[in-house]
Amino acid sequence: MRYSLSETVRDFETSRLIPALSAGSTSGLGLLVSHIAFASFIFSGPLQPWSSQRIGLILFGAFAGCLVLALTGGFRGAIAGLSPALVIVMADIGSTIDAEGRSLFVTTVAALVIGVIFSAALCSLIGNLRLANLVRFIPYPVASGFVAGIGGAVLLGAIESEVWIWAPGALYGLALYLAMRRWRNPLILPISVALAVSGCYAVFAALGMSGDEARAAGLLMTGTADGTLWPPVGPADIALVDWSAMPGQIPNLLVLVLVALVCVVMSLAGLEMALNEELDWDREFRATGIASAFSGAGGGAFVCMIVPASFRSKLFGASTRLTGITCALVIGAGLFLGDSLLEFIPAALIAGMLVFAGAGMIDQGLLRSRQRLPAPEYAIVALIFVVIVVFGLIEGVVTGLLAALVLFVLRLSRVDPIAGRFSGRDHRSNKARPPPDRAILLESGERIHGYRLRGYLFFGSAWPLVANLKQSLEGPVPPVCLILDMKAVSGFDFSAINVLGRFMRTAVADGVRIVLSSPSESLRSGLKRNVPAETFRQVKIEPDEDRAMEKCEDFAIEAWKSDSGAADEKRASLLSRTAEDLDRFLERRALFEELIEALAPWSETRNFEPGDKFLASEENELQILIEGRASAYDDGGARLCQCGVGDLVLPLHRVDSKAASIVADESGSVMVLGREIRQWLEERETRLAMRLYRYLLSSHHSRGAT
Repeated sequence: MRYSLSETVRDFETSRLIPALSAGSTSGLGLLVSHIAFASFIFSGPLQPWSSQRIGLILFGAFAGCLVLALTGGFRGAIAGLSPALVIVMADIGSTIDAEGRSLFVTTVAALVIGVIFSAALCSLIGNLRLANLVRFIPYPVASGFVAGIGGAVLLGAIESEVWIWAPGALYGLALYLAMRRWRNPLILPISVALAVSGCYAVFAALGMSGDEARAAGLLMTGTADGTLWPPVGPADIALVDWSAMPGQIPNLLVLVLVALVCVVMSLAGLEMALNEELDWDREFRATGIASAFSGAGGGAFVCMIVPASFRSKLFGASTRLTGITCALVIGAGLFLGDSLLEFIPAALIAGMLVFAGAGMIDQGLLRSRQRLPAPEYAIVALIFVVIVVFGLIEGVVTGLLAALVLFVLRLSRVDPIAGRFSGRDHRSNKARPPPDRAILLESGERIHGYRLRGYLFFGSAWPLVANLKQSLEGPVPPVCLILDMKAVSGFDFSAINVLGRFMRTAVADGVRIVLSSPSESLRSGLKRNVPAETFRQVKIEPDEDRAMEKCEDFAIEAWKSDSGAADEKRASLLSRTAEDLDRFLERRALFEELIEALAPWSETRNFEPGDKFLASEENELQILIEGRASAYDDGGARLCQCGVGDLVLPLHRVDSKAASIVADESGSVMVLGREIRQWLEERETRLAMRLYRYLLSSHHSRGAT
């Protein structure tokens, strides 16, 4: 994050200079007036005697923050300042500190500075660790509810003064907001401020009221800093800080940090939407942290990008750092003028600016979101708004987070954790089995129940899942084996482990075998810790669904063979169903044995051990299994098929087009025929070569029959 002085110098020499000065000065005048209003709201009540000093704090923060963000941010033309959403939080801190006199003012400043520094540190940490993508997912209803609720609180704060002061200001604020929304012209704000101030002084003149008389009546602001707005505190004031009041402010400070984070997220998201372009969130978080740190070091507030003012830079063709610098200098000029500036500002204008800000937040957070959000999400927005306005900000924050959590849990619990169901009748493993076993699986396959699970398993989804699994145990045909495929499970909580563990105990007690497919290591260890050892030993764990199905098929075949009821009738029925397959199997085996004997003079026999890989050679050899078994795997390690006696294992593409490797499952041997031998056979032993090729073609279509 570097600032190039030459870049700014070049902007002075280009056509961007006039737009930058225009947009920057317009934004600066608007922020100057609005920040004076914010300061008056934050430091009200018992803090009223330090009206000028409080304004100096906020103006210095806007000046320093806007300047630093303009120089370090990624978006050229950025305008920074105090977000209206933070005003109510800062006001709560000032109104709840138990101190008196200047100690109250200094302690309030110290508490706000602590909150700003922590917020700035958090933003810098997020930016430096590149964690911005983690915080940009703050639930939209919660953020909108915060904004709307704070806007309502600001509106209520604007009408706390006498009615003849706030009523004209409220009318001005509403008119200003409606005009800005209707025409969106940046000149409306400074022109309206000038007209409002002129109108107030015209009324004073018509009533024959001098400036001092208007000030005494509370119609004009009163300076209290003897002409100086900053610095508001000095080194000697540190001794006046009541540090014992700080622990009681921890909840308010945590809310300040949270709302500051929400402000940054919403400002960046809003600016991206307005600009229709992506921003570097990590860089903007770092820049916001640095800018707020400079602001806090001088007693100022947390600052972030102001979306309307920053977007105005783009509209004016002022996408240059000069725009933010100009805005900061305008605010700094107001800070330099001191009390002489403040004493000319009507109190009604302050109320009007608060109404303007509050109306904008209510419109953005409460009214516009009604058209975008479904009823449940909008109910959260309305709930947060009401709770903040009636009870307070902390209560609203807690209520909103709890409501969003409850809605999330309810919706997540409605997502069916079962992505799919299957049985051993419609889904088979890739293991090669003889005809009798295939016939048994065709008859008993419905006793293998499989479930593909998905998503995050927690207390809200575990109970419906187990209810479905129990239906398998209670069905008309009780299962022999039950597969739980965990490949698509993203996580789990202890409640899910506990519920699944209890189901496993019930299933094993009923004689049902449980096979887990692709469980994560954490899920496996969690079940091992919470399921009785005797039960867990009965649970089989396989690396993928194919291996799990193979294991269940073994259990189903074993159960069929061990069932003594009507054994003779079952065997007779099995023989009648498999007679044709057995005939083809025996015929093929006889053909293969004859072929081996005929090819023996020209072929080579190679032995292999379990785990050996069959590697293709430059000779383009044919390798056919004489004894043993081998499996073909794809690039991901999933088994595609199993080869048995008489099957071709090389070349790979003849076994399966997706095959990446073939590995021996058990010891055995292969018959090897090289390319030159095959060419010799084609020329000298044509009939034998044709017998070989016909066999290979039939073998490719009948794999799995062995």
